Amino acid sequence: MSDVYNQLLDNIGTLLLEGRRQAVLQVNTTLLQTYWLVGKHIVEYEQKGNEKAEYGSFLLEKLAKDLTYRYGKGFSRSNLSYMRKFYLTFPKRETLSHILSWSHYFEILKSDNPLEISFYVKQAEKENWSVRELKRQMKSMLFHRLALSKDKEGILQLAQQGQEIQEPLDIIKEPYVLEFLNIPQQERYLEGELEEKLIQNLQHFLLELGKGFTFEKRQYRISIGEKNFYIDLVFYHRILKCFVLIDLKRGEVTHQDIGQMNLYLNYFKKEVNTEGDNAPIGIILGAYKDHILVEYATESITNQLFVSKYQLYLPDKKVLESELNRLLEKMSIS
Repeated sequence: MSDVYNQLLDNIGTLLLEGRRQAVLQVNTTLLQTYWLVGKHIVEYEQKGNEKAEYGSFLLEKLAKDLTYRYGKGFSRSNLSYMRKFYLTFPKRETLSHILSWSHYFEILKSDNPLEISFYVKQAEKENWSVRELKRQMKSMLFHRLALSKDKEGILQLAQQGQEIQEPLDIIKEPYVLEFLNIPQQERYLEGELEEKLIQNLQHFLLELGKGFTFEKRQYRISIGEKNFYIDLVFYHRILKCFVLIDLKRGEVTHQDIGQMNLYLNYFKKEVNTEGDNAPIGIILGAYKDHILVEYATESITNQLFVSKYQLYLPDKKVLESELNRLLEKMSIS
């Protein structure tokens, strides 16, 4: 086959792939528009006094039976209630994302918090999350974990724009949730075993770390004099343009751990960074931390060094929701 023919084959292939992608987008857009209109018709019918505007009204049950009889599957009472909520939550049709599918919206609408709903729409769109990734982030209470570390303006910005990475503090979570490792809470494990499991589940770990992380190396060796030191995990952050060093601690983080991480950061600044690299970031992940000890141990450190907790199980949803609601009430955010 000639090069000209191969080029023709490639060109046709590119057109077909793009055509199929556009077809999928068009189908998705049409489906979203249709379900939004279904919700609109239901709400308008209720508002005219034909039926009480209640979430579990008899109307949805009757519609589910009649629509299923006429048009087949896809019109269960649950689906219809979400179509109704879809319209009520997004009353302006032009605000709908054409990148997200109905399955995305279905998961997001399980929340009743407008700020949380807005955040997951923006973040799922920006990060191009699959439905599976979205479900994991919602289950791990990502919005709550990020919002609890912000002020009033920060929470509103988080909901309106998603997570914006502009400074080192923006990449820190409290806590990090590592439930995907499937380590039982009572099981004894070593730091090396935790590291090994994170490497085996690197894709999940990168999702938990957030946007911009690329994996560089594990057990990164640095030599100072006749001594060798090993950093558990080293990443590079594409947005902040800096190395991110992560040390794992099975128990409580000590002041010695903080001092050692500070040593690593100083070494990277002088020996590893090249032109264009910003100052490295250090994150010590421990199962526990004493906030006062961390405060004193990091007070005079000029490096970007953070201490955060990790959990091997999903956070308590009620506790995080209660904390966030209390914060929102305190800030008088409607």
